[in-house]
Amino acid sequence: MAEVETTRDGGVLTITLNRPDVLNAFDSAMHRALAAALKEARDPEVRAVVLTGAGRGFCVGQDLTEFRDAPGDIGERLRRNYHPNILALRALEKPVLAAVNGPAAGAGLSLASACDLRIAADNASFVPAFIGIGLVPDSGGSFFVARLLGHARAFEWMTSNRKLTAAEAHAWGLVSEVVEADAFAARAAELAATLAAAPTRGIAMTKRLFDAAATSTLEEQLELEAQLQAAATRTDDFAEGVSAFLTKRPPEFRGS
Repeated sequence: MAEVETTRDGGVLTITLNRPDVLNAFDSAMHRALAAALKEARDPEVRAVVLTGAGRGFCVGQDLTEFRDAPGDIGERLRRNYHPNILALRALEKPVLAAVNGPAAGAGLSLASACDLRIAADNASFVPAFIGIGLVPDSGGSFFVARLLGHARAFEWMTSNRKLTAAEAHAWGLVSEVVEADAFAARAAELAATLAAAPTRGIAMTKRLFDAAATSTLEEQLELEAQLQAAATRTDDFAEGVSAFLTKRPPEFRGS
């Protein structure tokens, strides 16, 4: 059984973490399989990516039995396994949707937070987990959660180990939508198809703008906006968008 499975539907690539017996906890083999899936996601024919989990869970972070069996240096394990995949995920020049179908904890929470959008099934839950075993956030958890929730709320949550329901995560702004479990897969597919039909390069450049906004001065951000807007006007999708607007028809974006 593959530790990570990929399927395609038109321009949508779905990446499914596939260790359901352990709620998709990470081991080294799953990291390698995820790296391969993220490489596949770079294909220009892929215009949106869905990241989800098999079975009852999204991902509950590191498989602690691997630590017990092969302890090693946790810092080096993070640098070797987690960091490249988080960076590869963020480097994708297309929208990435986390479809959180069940518990997301520890590095699984970090992984979901690294995606561009998050929706949750109504039976999903979100747990920091790190502090519960005396650890600190990793895999970008401190970076992404603080940006999503703000410093004060992120610190309080990550140090309390409080379990959030899907409804609480929605109220906090951690996820944008909560869907009944029975309708969740269909809604994730619908949203991903909508993203895949959008102007992909425009979305990619919008990602880069928001990435830069956290550390840029206003002057720097204005300049970056000008540069990327100039690049956007040279895309086929911009020409199509203007033509569709002027002729009062729905645009047909091709992601180029």
